[in-house]
Amino acid sequence: MNIMQPFTTQIDLHSGVFNPERQIIRRYLSDMQTTYADESAVQDILKQEGNRLVYEVHVTDLPEEEGQLLHCTTIIYPGRVGTEYHMTKGHYHSRRDRGEVYLGLAGEGYLVMQTETGETSTLSIQPGTAAYVPPYWAHRTVNTGVVPFVFFAAWAGEAGHDYGTIEQLGFAKLVVQHDGQVVVIDNAKYK
Repeated sequence: MNIMQPFTTQIDLHSGVFNPERQIIRRYLSDMQTTYADESAVQDILKQEGNRLVYEVHVTDLPEEEGQLLHCTTIIYPGRVGTEYHMTKGHYHSRRDRGEVYLGLAGEGYLVMQTETGETSTLSIQPGTAAYVPPYWAHRTVNTGVVPFVFFAAWAGEAGHDYGTIEQLGFAKLVVQHDGQVVVIDNAKYK
């Protein structure tokens, strides 16, 4: 048995940055070309503005195994692709029977969830909001504000991430701007 040593990480509660810095995963628009419903808007942005940073994840360096409690902060930068707000790719857990907890730190956004049987849920998150993603729910987060949306997340080490199912099927709901308002609509491309 390998006994780990306890450790601490300082988290800037406004920016979400870890100190000491840990692993950082950055997702650019080119990494998410099929994530957005309006793929022509993606191509227009890539041609006109270049490859914009959509979000980054600051992750603790822990093994993805039973007994570990993984955690991170995610920073989704403000912006839209067509009418859709910037968002994470979204995923199911590889072990579907594992949940996750989110805590809003800065900015504002939505947690969009769905089950494989078609049930959907959308929750608003602001600083201080704790949101629970139950087992069996895919989840993605969306920045609906004008400043970075920052949240803390924790999940079981053995949960894993299944991005492939979402890449193939998409999400049933989209979060868009319509007449200056945040609106949740059906995704016509959902399979």
